[in-house]
Amino acid sequence: MTTSRQAVVAGLSDALFQQAQAAGATTPAVRGADWRLAVVATVNTDGTIITTDGITVRRSDMYATPTVGDTIVVTVSSAGNWFTSGRIAPTTTAGTWQPLTFSGTWSAWGSPYYSPAYRINGDGTVSLCGLAKAPASTTSASVIANLPAAARPVSKCRFATEINTSLFAVLDIFPSGDIQISDFTGTASWAALDVARIRLT
Repeated sequence: MTTSRQAVVAGLSDALFQQAQAAGATTPAVRGADWRLAVVATVNTDGTIITTDGITVRRSDMYATPTVGDTIVVTVSSAGNWFTSGRIAPTTTAGTWQPLTFSGTWSAWGSPYYSPAYRINGDGTVSLCGLAKAPASTTSASVIANLPAAARPVSKCRFATEINTSLFAVLDIFPSGDIQISDFTGTASWAALDVARIRLT
């Protein structure tokens, strides 16, 4: 075999090997089960979602509030069936407590209570915590703090909360992000926020 013919055969062999590698890398039946990240493009009503790269993925019932733009973990079986258990935590606020932005002269009560904060949960909800100190002579509806856009509900939410010893009020959370106490008679000294867990959608 001449040198030039050997080079042609070697080049052909290398090209075939590379094609086989590429086919195996994109074919579940060849590469077996796998996982990767994907972004939600469409939420269907049949329990599936479609990713931005066109893959239809069945979701877990724990992933109850899929939203367009969610980054999710997708897995694929060797038979080519796609599945996701839910979104991954964003790189910013999800899963960590973030301080609330107070309104007016509301402030943190201080020790031994948690400082007022919010947390975006992985299940599409937001939790509040902490004890907020009311301004002096708070005898009517008063806005405590405001939630950032990513943590606001799409509809108004209401919770019962204690605002003084044996004095209760309603904790309203608005789509604007305002957190407010209302519907009470007397003087508020504080507002307990741990009562609130709100839906985002």
